[in-house]
Amino acid sequence: MIDHAVALDARIERMVADYVLHNRAAGLLKTMLDNTGVGLSPVIDHLTIRTFDIDRGAEPFVALGYSYDETIEYDDWYAKVYRKAGYPALFVDQAYNDERGKTSIIPGWVKKFGDQIFHHIAVRVEDIEKAVERLKRNGVVFAGNIVGNRGDHLRQIFSAPETVDGQPFSVLELAERHRGYLGFLPPQADSLMRSTAPR
Repeated sequence: MIDHAVALDARIERMVADYVLHNRAAGLLKTMLDNTGVGLSPVIDHLTIRTFDIDRGAEPFVALGYSYDETIEYDDWYAKVYRKAGYPALFVDQAYNDERGKTSIIPGWVKKFGDQIFHHIAVRVEDIEKAVERLKRNGVVFAGNIVGNRGDHLRQIFSAPETVDGQPFSVLELAERHRGYLGFLPPQADSLMRSTAPR
């Protein structure tokens, strides 16, 4: 009989290790956290996968105990959020399969990189300005500005994308949360998505 918790831990650990290997900002942050003895896993807020089919993309996680929580809709893409107690939220996104999805950057990304890797990992921070300043001091560049105002339930920023063959690949997200808020804010997520679109 499969121990789902062991299998899920192994899947996330494997995918995070691959993500960190290919994202300089995340690698730097992991090294800094490892040096303090904290490590990256305790501070992961959520994990994000891009796909052509959300339900299929989420299947490996659902099979290991994640369950559907909510759908969030945008102009040219949408996402489903999956949760499992004790684990980071899983945010799975795709372009609409009709005319609305034609302007989305997601299909091009999935064609290039597939849907079995994380597009980004969000790390929860206490003070997003301080985290941005310290990472910038170590050479990390950010895409756009912090989304959300001081005191808001959720504030976020993406690092500038790592590139592969000239294409935007992965980003690191910093997320500052307040008052126990665990959700996602549609305008913010869309703003973050657009901050990393190819120019």
